[in-house]
Amino acid sequence: MQDLMEIIKNIGMRDVADMAIVAFVFYKLYMLIRETRAEQLIKGILVLLLATQLSEWLQFHAINWILRNTMTVGLIALLIVFQPELRRALEYIGRTKFLTKSIVDIEHEEVNLMVEEIVEAVGSLSRQKIGALMVLERETGLNEVVETGTQIKGKISRGLLINIFMPNTPLHDGAVVIRKSVILAAGCFLPLTDSNQISKDLGTRHRAGIGITERSDAIVVIVSEETGAISIAENGNLTRFLDAKTLKSSLIDGFKTTEKKQWQILRMKWRHKR
Repeated sequence: MQDLMEIIKNIGMRDVADMAIVAFVFYKLYMLIRETRAEQLIKGILVLLLATQLSEWLQFHAINWILRNTMTVGLIALLIVFQPELRRALEYIGRTKFLTKSIVDIEHEEVNLMVEEIVEAVGSLSRQKIGALMVLERETGLNEVVETGTQIKGKISRGLLINIFMPNTPLHDGAVVIRKSVILAAGCFLPLTDSNQISKDLGTRHRAGIGITERSDAIVVIVSEETGAISIAENGNLTRFLDAKTLKSSLIDGFKTTEKKQWQILRMKWRHKR
């Protein structure tokens, strides 16, 4: 116990940084091999290593000798058998910012993925005249809205969005709540707008879309069931009859503005601390 306390006392910032880098590298490697044959291979190697160490502690000399020789020959065999996977992994590292990808890059990737999938899904729903209501969370949390629906917490995809809004399905009515690249919930209830200046041609779907933007900074994408027209609600205002190109640029601009505000706040906090 005393030795452990001495080790903890001697840990400095450089040691913490060293451990953090190693942990990050192992995390990236795990994400790279997750759900592949290599993942099962790593698990097998870890079991063999554990068994080798246990046989040494228990002084099972024959088992330990077999396991050690198996590991030596096995590692060479693994390099040959999994040569294609190793090559793909190295190619992946070479063409991506494996260790240098910044938080800003990740944010941009998530926004672009979300926008691309939404635009494709909305285009398909519009052509089929299938009604849809998608709430895109920004800075204001929407957990209260999420709790009114069915939680999904699935990665966003055009197929999933289209399937949710298909007529005669359990989650067709209500709104989908999206946070970055994740669909949090579907079939959610939204507050209706109290404005008297809304066109009487608009139904409950549009009024609900405007209503949530009056109470939060969310962006809402609406597809009319009657006409297939695409609309965007933001800050209590409704913009109608958008095409796919305009929808995409509007969503990207809306989230770029949010990112700029967040970075401005972080800079102000940093300057204040200094």
